[in-house]
Amino acid sequence: MTMGDLLGYPAAFLTTIAFVPQAWKSWKTRDLSGISLPMYALFTLGVALWFGYGIVIGSMPVITANGITLVLASIVLWLKISAR
Repeated sequence: MTMGDLLGYPAAFLTTIAFVPQAWKSWKTRDLSGISLPMYALFTLGVALWFGYGIVIGSMPVITANGITLVLASIVLWLKISAR
């Protein structure tokens, strides 16, 4: 394992797990009034691009973190759009 992986995996875990409470609360309460649609749409697009970047460079920490975060962010974004 490289030094980059030793830093990347914990960073990936922490930044990914940070989205679980928001996704869970959004799913459970269906209250997304405090979520900005433009911000979340841009954020989700950015995560998708980071996921693609991870694939291009072959970095498992980037792929894993952004793949999971993309799923969570997409759920919140879908809930926000469907609540309108």
